[in-house]
This record gives sequence, C-alpha cells and structure tokens, in this order.
Amino acid sequence: MFLKATNGQVNAFPYSIGNLRRDNPNTSFPRVVPETTMTAYNMFPVEHDVNPTFDPLTHKVEIGATPVLTGDKWVLPKTAVALTPVEIASMTAAKEQGVRKQRNTLLTATDYFALTDVPMNAEMTTYRQALRDITVQTNFPYSVVWPTKP
Repeated sequence: MFLKATNGQVNAFPYSIGNLRRDNPNTSFPRVVPETTMTAYNMFPVEHDVNPTFDPLTHKVEIGATPVLTGDKWVLPKTAVALTPVEIASMTAAKEQGVRKQRNTLLTATDYFALTDVPMNAEMTTYRQALRDITVQTNFPYSVVWPTKP
C-alpha cells in the first residue's frame, strides 16, 4: 500500500506502481521499483498503526481513511470506537449461538447414556446437567466454564 505526497500533504491514496507508471509514461521503471526511486517520485509506503488498547466487548477498532505522517513514516491511524447497542446485541447473540452449539454437540455425544438399556451413573447425570446449565452461568456467553466429562 502506497501514497503519493508532496511537502507532507497526501496527493493520492491509495497509490500503486501502476499509478506511478501511468503518471510518468515517458519513464521506464524496472519490474520491481526500488524504494529510492519511489521516494524520488514522491511515492511512499503506508503502514498500519498499532491497535489501540480497547475492550472488545464494548469497542471495535476503526482504520482511518487518510494516512498521517508520523515521524518519517506514513501510517493509517487506528482508533477505538464504542459499539452501538445493536452491535453489542448482535455480537452477544452470535456468541450465545456458538456456545449453545458446542454444548449441544457435547450432550449429543452422551445421549446414548439416556437409553433404557444403558445405565447412567451419577457422574454422567451431573455432567449432562452441568452442560444444560451452561446458559445460566454468570458470564455466559463470554466466559464459560465447561464441565469435565467423567
């Protein structure tokens, strides 16, 4: 990812090797254009900024649309933005669905103990009940403590 800039101001972003060739039709560039040549034509690489500290349950990271010059590097800034109540509800519903699916898979794997010709011991009964009780744990669905299969 590149940009074209003059005097610290972005002229074009994104900018590519193809753009450089089109903007300079009378110049022959090698297949792999060296960074020094790009710099001579005011073309600079753009890096992504580091992620800010944020709580993924209430915030998301957004990447800026325009790079900024930080020291001697062009960087796409990242900011933490609060999730809307609708986004939080959607994320929670998806997480709940995933936990319930995993719980149902674990229950299905022990269903044969519920048949009349297979005796179910107390440990298995307790395990299956603990799986059914996953949804009432305090931090469901974000922090689930899974029971150990006997």
